[in-house]
Amino acid sequence: MIRVLLAEDQAMMRGALAVLLALEDDLDVVAEVDEGTAIVPTALESRPDVALLDIELPGTSGIEAAERLREELPTCRVVIVTTFGRPGYLQRAMAAGAAGFLVKDGPVEGLADAIRRVAAGETVIDPELVGRALRVPVSPLTPRERDVLAAAEDGSTVADIASRLHLSAATVRNYLSDAIGKTGTRNKTEAALLARQNGWL
Repeated sequence: MIRVLLAEDQAMMRGALAVLLALEDDLDVVAEVDEGTAIVPTALESRPDVALLDIELPGTSGIEAAERLREELPTCRVVIVTTFGRPGYLQRAMAAGAAGFLVKDGPVEGLADAIRRVAAGETVIDPELVGRALRVPVSPLTPRERDVLAAAEDGSTVADIASRLHLSAATVRNYLSDAIGKTGTRNKTEAALLARQNGWL
């Protein structure tokens, strides 16, 4: 029996996945969480073989949780299941130690098969996304530049970003300037948009 943890913030989607996976004789959903910060503590308690993680979760992203699971519960294999099939997300997920990456519009039979394959030690990635990922450059942004750009997405001023991230305004301006230069855009709004579209944020 393969023990599975589900991390999905949309209750209807999480419930549907749990019901569908429960129909499989060899899969057992042992835990469900609706926010990223609950993933690692719940996994340490329930000891799943495979964790199905959404990327965009409250608190901590699925990619960040995958990295922590690799360190704290290396026996648990991670499959990212997301609506957002962005190449940058795939690159970041693989770097974080994920063993699988699937988009949510695939058939549930494919998900069950992916869980089995990942539990057996394989790596399973949406084939169409692999092709796209090979054509998109790896993110040129540092983690801090990513943080600052993400904070700028809502139109926040430099002062607002500095306050939120506990940085000086000069430091924020430097990070934004570097990010704009690396993305080849004209301003922080364009830089944040491009980074989001590529899955770098």
